[in-house]
Formats: sequence, C-alpha cells, structure tokens
Amino acid sequence: MLRGEERAVEFIKNFFETGKPIFAICHGPQLLITAKVLNGMKVTGWKSIIQDIKNAGAEYVNQEVVVDDNLISSRGPENIPAFIKTSLERLK
Repeated sequence: MLRGEERAVEFIKNFFETGKPIFAICHGPQLLITAKVLNGMKVTGWKSIIQDIKNAGAEYVNQEVVVDDNLISSRGPENIPAFIKTSLERLK
C-alpha cells in the first residue's frame, strides 16, 4: 500500500502543508490519515474508512464531494462525475 511508503507519506504531508490542492476519492483519505493532516478537516471517503477518518480527528461528511480548504474528497466511483467537476473547478 502507498501509505506504507515513507516517501509517499512525507510527499503528501508537504504537499498538504504548502496549501496545494489535494484530491482524494474512495480510500484516498487513508494516505492523508497516515500523514496526520486530517485533524479538524471535513472529509468524505469510502464507507469502510469512516471510523478511520473520525479517529484521525476529522469530521466525516456523507456527501458525494466535500471541499475543505485545499482538500477535495469524494466517497467512491459513483461520485466520480461530481468529483471531477469540482476538482476541475478548483484547478481553474
């Protein structure tokens, strides 16, 4: 798993801390959990990681897309159209 790679975790932590946009869908928030950057954030993700998100100090929001500062998250494949639309809007 990517979250087991120290370089990947450090990369995402640095990326997050510099305010660059982060896009996470499905199990993507797991990498953010490992990087310890979710505390106080509003996040969504796949249903099997809801408790992990909460344990990381984030607020789980059951919506197809959640935007909190530089983080855009989405629940899963059925939400891809809304996730892409929101992500592209952020990149403009």
